[in-house]
Order: sequence, then C-alpha cells, then structure tokens
Amino acid sequence: MELALMLAIFLAGIILIVKGGDYFVDAASWIAEVSGVPKLIVGATIVSLATTLPEMLVSLMAAAQGKVDMAVGNAVGSVTANIGLIMALSVLCMPVAILRGDYLLKSALMLAAAGIVAWAGGRGAVGLRPSLLLLGIFGAFLFENVRCARRSMRYGGAGCFGLFSGPPRKREILFYCAKFTAGAAGVVLGADLLVDSGSALARLAGVSERVIGVTIVAVGTSLPELVTTVTAVAKRQSALSVGNILGANILDLTLILPMSALAAGKALPVSAASARLGLPVCLLAGCVALLPAMAAARFRRWQGVALLAIYAAYLVLTCRT
Repeated sequence: MELALMLAIFLAGIILIVKGGDYFVDAASWIAEVSGVPKLIVGATIVSLATTLPEMLVSLMAAAQGKVDMAVGNAVGSVTANIGLIMALSVLCMPVAILRGDYLLKSALMLAAAGIVAWAGGRGAVGLRPSLLLLGIFGAFLFENVRCARRSMRYGGAGCFGLFSGPPRKREILFYCAKFTAGAAGVVLGADLLVDSGSALARLAGVSERVIGVTIVAVGTSLPELVTTVTAVAKRQSALSVGNILGANILDLTLILPMSALAAGKALPVSAASARLGLPVCLLAGCVALLPAMAAARFRRWQGVALLAIYAAYLVLTCRT
C-alpha cells in the first residue's frame, strides 16, 4: 500500500513539474514580450532554461535537504538519459545531415563540461574550481545563443517581442500573472514531491538514492526533452531535437551542479559509484553521439543503436551497484 502511494505521489510530482514548467515559461515569455525585452534575450535565457527547470529544481531541493547522491545522480543521469535514450531514439528513427558550424561549438562545450565533471568526480567532489569552470562554459553557451539569435535576426525576423497595437488589457495581465505564479508553485511543489517520494521509493526498494536519482527521477525530469524530441521527429525535424538536447545537457552540467553545491553549502561530494560508472558513461555517450557526427556532418543510425546499448548497460550496472 505504501509503495503504491509513493508511486502515485512520484507521478503527481512529475506532472506538476512538467505542466508547471510549461505555464511558467509561457507566462515569463509573455511578461518579457510586453516589457519590450528583445527577442534574442528571451530566446537565449528563458527558452533555453525552460526544459532544464525540472532537473534544476529537483537537484537543488535534494542538495538543500542533504540528499547529495540524488542531486548529482539526477543531473548526470538526466544528461545520460537525454543522450542514451532520447537522442538515440531520434537518430535511430531519423538519421539526419547537419551543418557542422551550427553544432560544433555546442558539442565542444558539452563534451568539455562532461569532461570537467568526470575529472571532478574522480577527485571526489565538485568544488570551487570545477564549479567556476562549469559556470564559464555556461556563460560561453549563453553568449553563443545570443550570437546565433543576432545572426538569425539579421537575416529576417523582428528584433523584439512586444509589437502590440496597444497596451495589454487588465484581464490579460491578471491571467498571465496567475499563470506565472501557478507555474512556479507547480514546479516547486512537484520537485519537493519528487525528492521526498524518490527517497521513500529508494528505502522501500532497498536501493540507494543515487540509483533512484539516475533512473526514474532522471527520466522523469527529462520528459520535456522527450516531448520536444517526439514532436520534432513527427514533424521530420530531427536536427531540431538534437539541438534542444545539446542545450539542455550543457545547462544540466554547467548550471545545476554548481548551484547544487551552493544549495548544499559545500563542495558537492560525488559517490565512488558515480565516479566509477555514471560520470564516465555520461562522457562516453557524449563522445559516441557527437564526435562521429561532427566528423561526418551527419548523425547515423548506428549511433542510435550504440547509444541505446550503452544506456541499457548503464541501467543494468547501476541497479547492480
């Protein structure tokens, strides 16, 4: 009975996070729009952070509550799930040619971030120096987003939101303010439910919080990326899903871990199991997904098969340790 209740609470947490994040981003984008914030800034910040909000809140709350294994497991596990499951399915269903210039820098930033995290994990903790390096990569990623947005605007498109015929009506303002508040509350409440029920499920199943973090919590918080990928593949826009996953992974690695260390109030300890298995697999999956694609300027179906095999082996080994 307790197991069924915890599963129900866990699912409720995922639903609250996903829908709350959707509401929050819609409302925040509208507020930026009517405030006259340039479109490129909205795209480089709010939209880029949108799909990472679930992972961020879950890891921050877990770290603040002293559940460090879950915080690290969720951040790194989400990256591995994004590549080994979601990107793998996209590439397997629809191999796609790419413009190397559109992906090269972001691929390099993601692999650099994964390498820094693996190096820090090997030393036992994500401390000040790795955190500063990761935040530097985050800054470079935002700069690249703004640069790409400027280039896109130069070749067509309005320079900013807020091209209204008149000021927004009072009812519209109240609606979006309520949507913003409800979305933020949903994400926070959902993250809290997810962390608490995840810990309870770990206890009931007799496994560590790290195992729960890198499996069901990581996959649950990656649902926005999964939805985006399924939609992109259905519309035959596989390259779009790859770009979304790359951006989400960079944010997972460069923003969530340093912020989790800040929430914990100390260097973020990395368990021996994560250092030995989780972090190297994350880096391996990134290399298999990105290095051949950057060399050949296309993603191939064999990469999808290889990534799914890596992810399956990772899950089996994780549950055994």
